[in-house]
Amino acid sequence: MRKRSLLILTTVVTTGALTLSACGSRDDSKGTDSGNKTTVVIGVDAPLTGSLSALGQGIKNSVDLAVKTANKNNEVPGIEFKVESYDDQAVPASGQANATKLVGNKDVLGVVGPLNSGVSQSMQGVFNTANLTQVSPANTNPSLTQGDKWGQGEKKRTFKTYFRTATTDVVQGKFAAQYLYNDAKKKKVYVVDDKQTYGAGLAAIFSDEFKRLGGTIAGTDHVTVKETDFSSTADKVKSSGADSVYFGGQYPEGGLLSDQVKKAGAKIPTMGGDGIYDPAFIKASGVANDGDLATSVGYPVEKLPTAKKFIDDYKAGGYKDPYAAYGGYSYDAAWAVIQAVKSVVAANDGKVPADARAKVTEAMSKVSFDGVTGKVAFDEFGDTTNKQLTVYSVKGSDWADVKSATFKD
Repeated sequence: MRKRSLLILTTVVTTGALTLSACGSRDDSKGTDSGNKTTVVIGVDAPLTGSLSALGQGIKNSVDLAVKTANKNNEVPGIEFKVESYDDQAVPASGQANATKLVGNKDVLGVVGPLNSGVSQSMQGVFNTANLTQVSPANTNPSLTQGDKWGQGEKKRTFKTYFRTATTDVVQGKFAAQYLYNDAKKKKVYVVDDKQTYGAGLAAIFSDEFKRLGGTIAGTDHVTVKETDFSSTADKVKSSGADSVYFGGQYPEGGLLSDQVKKAGAKIPTMGGDGIYDPAFIKASGVANDGDLATSVGYPVEKLPTAKKFIDDYKAGGYKDPYAAYGGYSYDAAWAVIQAVKSVVAANDGKVPADARAKVTEAMSKVSFDGVTGKVAFDEFGDTTNKQLTVYSVKGSDWADVKSATFKD
């Protein structure tokens, strides 16, 4: 994938250029002053309740930590960042309604989220019309950045306001297939998906690569989100003679599928993408599922020297919920918005300009910094340039990383 040249904003901004006037005024009628500082809001949209709330709360808390850090360090002199969070419950219609609310708040200059690619599809147009930057820490469907015809080689960026710090399923699906075929030595896989944008797309990319490598697709099936009885699918897996299962979907269904496949008598591993990489996947199974596999974006945060401060600060912050799979990417997404705001304010004599949203979107394409998860920058489609991935395996009651690599196109 072609990468555009990047300008490191943080090295060209001087403190003096960012100083606001004593009254803390903006050069338009937008925003509110908090003392001598102008308020800039970073929105958050994620599933804060429901079966995926463990991931959503980690996203919200990590953005909150980024904002508190920026304010504490006076990252943008004269600017006080605040967070406004909305619960989409992993439902596209809720996400779209939340997007409309965020657009309606004139102080919002960037939004982090959502978790689900299908939810994001309902939000992108709303944000794009309002020139409001959106950065997802978790969306992986390629069409969000490269258009619906990306699979035929026709890549087109549809929404200039959309960015993401997570790599795409083009990378993740191929990486999973290569690991299952080359490393795990599995040659006959049964593929199941949940019929959702993320799950079906990931399963299709995995299948194409697995077949290209010489593997056999023993069969395919679909499950429905929020259902719990997958015994018919489990029976099909058992009778197919497959030596593994690949599941495109999220952990509530994935954990139950793994459980029921094993109870049907197929003692084979289930593999999935980052949607199943959560402790809740393991807890959902009533039988031991050691050896089940998942890929996730990036390297294990706990093993990254760049993430040590984030981990320490998160713990010190006293958040009730863990940062989970996307915490580091959420912090980096929020920090990217903060750096874009920093650049825009500096270029406007220390004030937030009247066309701040459009200016922030323009500045986002030039953002580049060393973040929690590594180098944070975006290519010409708004995709992250960081293509690191990790395979995890279930061992007892935890996930353990077994292989990390930087994916090469």
